[in-house]
Amino acid sequence: MVALYVTSPYAGAGKTAVCAGLGRHLDGDGKKVGFFKPLVSEIKGLEAVDSDAEFMKQVLALKEPINSLCPVIGGDGDMTTKIKQAYARVSRGKKVVIVEGVWRQRPGGKSFEAIRQVAEALDSRVIVVEPYSEGLSKVISNYRGFGEYLLGVVVNKVPRSRVKPLYEQLSGGNILGVLPEDRVLISLTVGELAEHIQGEILNSAEKSSELVEDFMLGAMGVDSGLDYFSRKDNKAVVLRSERPDMQLAALETSTRCLVVSGASPSHIVLQKARDKGVPIIVVKGDINSTVSSIELALGKGRFNQEKKLPRLGEIMEQQFNFKALYQGLGL
Repeated sequence: MVALYVTSPYAGAGKTAVCAGLGRHLDGDGKKVGFFKPLVSEIKGLEAVDSDAEFMKQVLALKEPINSLCPVIGGDGDMTTKIKQAYARVSRGKKVVIVEGVWRQRPGGKSFEAIRQVAEALDSRVIVVEPYSEGLSKVISNYRGFGEYLLGVVVNKVPRSRVKPLYEQLSGGNILGVLPEDRVLISLTVGELAEHIQGEILNSAEKSSELVEDFMLGAMGVDSGLDYFSRKDNKAVVLRSERPDMQLAALETSTRCLVVSGASPSHIVLQKARDKGVPIIVVKGDINSTVSSIELALGKGRFNQEKKLPRLGEIMEQQFNFKALYQGLGL
């Protein structure tokens, strides 16, 4: 049995997506995979409620309870021993256990040292997930602080035009994968969108789990409505409440939901949306503030939807070095 520690200095870097992609690949290859995400807390009696752990339990069909997969470790006493004991409970019968963790500081800080201590205690191989940015070569060299435990780095959310140049730029380093930005992977569900923009879903709430892969603003001219909205599929369309013509046109195309600003739409539009099974989200703000809220929401999407797994699998198979992974894990 081997531990694979997937970590990052950033929240939202894509750790859970990488964990899910690795777990599904290993499981599909006949390797029994476990998951472990310890949380350190000074609050006694705290119970973990972690959506990432719940998602991984579902993805890997794990039988262990959430409080074993994601135990709350008290900050007093020997934390390393406590983590090893909790890890032993979820690692029985597993070939690989994927451990997820995050530190909030760059290498050299106390938080980084705590992550390194856990890696040493579990004798785990470490994969660092680094979101795309300028100056990656210098940043990645800092992770040598993991020493022999470092298996490699995954660069995530890379603009597609930069994927090939980045491979060439970083060649020779411990690069396991350069994963491109993908609309499906960063998409929000209708329900998540409504929550982030503080909107009310008026109808078809059962479609709240549908993925919104794109966004469009209302067209300017009536005659261009159908042609305009047909350019993108699986989208959310943002419109003013006083444009029922554009709302009806959008409903005739591949639309996940309408986001209507200002007031509720007309009865005709609402009935059409119900007939089509397209949720309408009403927000109180104007178009500009609604668009700003959507832009902020896009940066907060979590990888917790099984509908994203097929696309993730395609990207991982194309862009991740599984041969180096297997060699590093001794599989």
